[in-house]
Amino acid sequence: MSEPAFLSVRELKALDGARPFSSVLLLRKLTTKTASNGNAFLSLEFGDRTGSFSATLFSDHPHYEACRILAEGAVVRVEGRIEFYQNRLSPRLQAVAVLDEAELAATGAIERLVELPPEDPEEMWRELSAFVDGIGHDELRLTVRGVLEEAGEAFRTAPAAISMHHAYRHGLLEHTLHMARAAHALLPLYREVDADLAMAGVIVHDMGKVIEYEGALGTRRSRRGMLQGHVVLGYQLVRKAGLKARLDPDRLERLEHIVLSHQGEPEWGAAVYAATPEAVFVSMVDNLDAKMGMVQRALRQAAPDDVFSERLPGLNGPLLTAAIDRPGLDHEG
Repeated sequence: MSEPAFLSVRELKALDGARPFSSVLLLRKLTTKTASNGNAFLSLEFGDRTGSFSATLFSDHPHYEACRILAEGAVVRVEGRIEFYQNRLSPRLQAVAVLDEAELAATGAIERLVELPPEDPEEMWRELSAFVDGIGHDELRLTVRGVLEEAGEAFRTAPAAISMHHAYRHGLLEHTLHMARAAHALLPLYREVDADLAMAGVIVHDMGKVIEYEGALGTRRSRRGMLQGHVVLGYQLVRKAGLKARLDPDRLERLEHIVLSHQGEPEWGAAVYAATPEAVFVSMVDNLDAKMGMVQRALRQAAPDDVFSERLPGLNGPLLTAAIDRPGLDHEG
């Protein structure tokens, strides 16, 4: 007997191997690759708000051609059999079909598919706005407000990444707010860092992502995102707003440098290495929250009986998700 239809990713991962399943999922990523024997195959990533998994479809599969032309972000009905590879869910696909609008409405799948942060977006926006208001330097504060106005509603809904960290709706807002909280707590320890400039840099550092990413359900890179990247796009937004706000040239250059260097390393996407106290500070806080964002998401998605997560590329390995053993709570004496 087959499993009930429309199981979540978390439910799929809890099933035993070699069992049939049916589910409605989001096609997050589709890549055409070539095997060592020269044959083409598809690598597909499916997901919902509880997690994601990858599956492989070889060129001799009857659904290969239909899947090859699927658009990332499509909502699909997936049928197959549960299999695991190196302890990771990697099912054998039997059928993949795109749902039309009527089918999508009938399944009520949208709410299950769209991953959201645990905090309320409206509350997060109000708190971040208070951090903007707290920037004491007038032209710097006006510059940040100008960047936010240019970004518009997209900043409040955009993800912070496609897959690495805060890769879900409102993720960019969450990442920026968490960085602002961390910066507010840490700045008193580093008097050499200009607090207004650092906070401004925290708030605008990833703003280019509102242009780099597009897609209502699945996230993909836009044309400008592919050709320029969020670091350059963010620099352009900051420079435009800074000139309009008549920010003095020295501060504007330093704020631009924060955006250009916040990725830390050129191989990670930085245009230059951080070379001011504020740029070093923002880059380190960014790296901290990116890593902890991966940790928080893995813990949210872990099943109660999981011990380790799947391998997290950003952490170069799995994460221990089991709760801390607290002596004395479950033992006599």
